[in-house]
Amino acid sequence: MRKWLKKLLPAFLVIASFVIVIVLVGINKGKRPERKQEAQGALLVEAIPAEQRSLNFIVRSQGTVRPRTETTLVSEVSGKVVSVSPDFVAGGFFHEGDVLLQIDPSDYQTALKRAEASLASRRANLADEQARSEQALRDWRNLGRKGEPSDLVLRKPQLQDALAGVSAAEADVEKARRDLQRTRITVPYDGLVREKLVDIGQYVTPGTRLGVSFAVDTAEVRLPLSRDDASFLRLPSPLDTDESAFPEVTLTASEAGLQHSWQARIIRTEGVVDESSRVIYAVAQVVDPYGLLGKSSQEELKIGTFVSAEIEGVRAKDVIVLPRYVLHSDNTVQVANADRELEIRHVKVVRAEPHQVYISEGVADGELIVTTTLEAPIPGTRLAISGEETTAEAMQTVEETVAAAGDAQ
Repeated sequence: MRKWLKKLLPAFLVIASFVIVIVLVGINKGKRPERKQEAQGALLVEAIPAEQRSLNFIVRSQGTVRPRTETTLVSEVSGKVVSVSPDFVAGGFFHEGDVLLQIDPSDYQTALKRAEASLASRRANLADEQARSEQALRDWRNLGRKGEPSDLVLRKPQLQDALAGVSAAEADVEKARRDLQRTRITVPYDGLVREKLVDIGQYVTPGTRLGVSFAVDTAEVRLPLSRDDASFLRLPSPLDTDESAFPEVTLTASEAGLQHSWQARIIRTEGVVDESSRVIYAVAQVVDPYGLLGKSSQEELKIGTFVSAEIEGVRAKDVIVLPRYVLHSDNTVQVANADRELEIRHVKVVRAEPHQVYISEGVADGELIVTTTLEAPIPGTRLAISGEETTAEAMQTVEETVAAAGDAQ
């Protein structure tokens, strides 16, 4: 019995399968599959509103803070350094006229006395010759001679020689006084010592470098500008005298994670285009950078600081300001119009910066600019703006699209 069951069971299963298939086909015969209406879904994108403004362009540059006046102190006389001011150290502050170094003045004081004595002798000789000349004229007249006496009779050559001797002696005195004054090393401005090169007891000769100092009344920053950047600035010309109209500059620098800023003003340009870089240099001036003169309330700006500069440019009226990344290489932007359909607009760019772009034509204030990157943008594509409330019809369309996609799977 079991042997017959094993032989007949496979055949029975095959026959049963055929019967089930025939029954199912008979049941579904005549029924047609439902055709679902295809619905076109809206493409979800991010968008920002265009913002119209009137503003001053900002031109960015960078440079290093330099002193307006820097002096290399050099000895004009020889001698031993006999005293040094406590302020004559690197970073020392001094006032105009302060004696920073004193070279031994004894030899020059002696030379001055000798020159003054020589001058006194020459003046006495001149007085004697003048008296002799006047006496010679009186003798000529007392003798009753006619005509004018000759120069030799009046001792005019001797008188001229005495006058020349006095002039030479006065020049020697002036030189001796200057040499004595040059033993006192002073600077004609308030400043700081950058470098000290000699010290007390050292013997110096004319031409010996003593140190380096710079003025602290103002500092300057050379800012390179391209031709395009310069076209958005009102740079001063050599004939401009109204400094209040010169562009203002904000200088910034980071130190220990903190951002510091200073106010400056463009005071001039260097007037030539650099042949290697093709840029022009504008010079920004900072008043009282160290705050030592009481002319500024800003924090200290050290010479040598590398700073970034934002220069106030010319004014632009009614321009659209957008992020730089929404502008495509062919000067187009993608707009979601009032019907939430995609438009590709050509725009007129006034100025393009690394992070922003300024547009004067092609986009109106308040229009939505698509910020999502679309691989193949097609004008007329329906759009759904992220974060925007959708209508019931749009929601139904999206649901139908999702359902159709599920059935297709």
